Amino acid sequence: MESETNVLWYYIIYTIALIYLSYKVGHYAQSKGRSFWLNFVASIILSPIPIFITLKFSKFKNFHNHLDEIKEDIKKWTVLVVLFFLPVLFLLFLYPSKHNYETLDIVQTNIPELYDFKTLDGDSIQLEGHLSVVGFLGNSPMEDATFALNLKELIYDKFLGFKRFQVLALVPYSAKHQVLELNKELNAFAPLQYWKFAFGSDQAIREAYTNFKITRPLSLNLSSNQVFVVDRERHQRGRLDDRTKSEIESNAAVYPMTSYDVLEISDLKNKMSDDIRILFTEYRQKRKGNFSSTTRRANDLKQ
Repeated sequence: MESETNVLWYYIIYTIALIYLSYKVGHYAQSKGRSFWLNFVASIILSPIPIFITLKFSKFKNFHNHLDEIKEDIKKWTVLVVLFFLPVLFLLFLYPSKHNYETLDIVQTNIPELYDFKTLDGDSIQLEGHLSVVGFLGNSPMEDATFALNLKELIYDKFLGFKRFQVLALVPYSAKHQVLELNKELNAFAPLQYWKFAFGSDQAIREAYTNFKITRPLSLNLSSNQVFVVDRERHQRGRLDDRTKSEIESNAAVYPMTSYDVLEISDLKNKMSDDIRILFTEYRQKRKGNFSSTTRRANDLKQ
């Protein structure tokens, strides 16, 4: 959580709690024939708790005869105080903490624009200025719809509301009929405004695939279960070091992760989803002037 957000939420919660408790004290005072506004303002300036205690003690001529009632009231107020101030205390613990922000690695620079591709409506597509997830569905996208369904449910639906996010599914012209069927299935519940099927020649698809950093070849039917993340500056993003903590501790050889397997649920949920979140956080930091060029797991790579 960012420090500015912590401060804002702290003041919002504290103000709401203070006004509410002061209102309750003023209302209690009014019920006993005292001035509502006098006690309300006093609670705002000083604190609701000592004003309430003062009112409570002055209520009875013989305090000991009403000890049980006082205990019950104190319990109620204690619960209210805990409910309102516990989130504030939590934010106070978070606020002074220093977050080590790490960016998502650039694994390939300057991915070319996809000028040779057109959407179902005949429109051009653009990588520049968008955070794009690029995939290759091949000649028969309906024969293995798991690719598209996994990508939609685990990635597209999760980041749908983020600015400039898009999914680009590249397919050959020969797959248009199946793409129409798949598009209808994907749009069954809600229109996929930021999901675009883009058509190109077989050669254009092969060239687009080779522009990405990946060791796995494109299949003969022009499909791949690997998808790529491209940032707004047309750089391919991923992980230069994808080792687990245990692998780092055992000094295992460094290996990268430049693409994400859409048929592996764990890759999508635990890696790709986290990496896209990191990339969106990076852009928020840039807008606020807090951007750090520290790369992901940089200290581990130096070892």
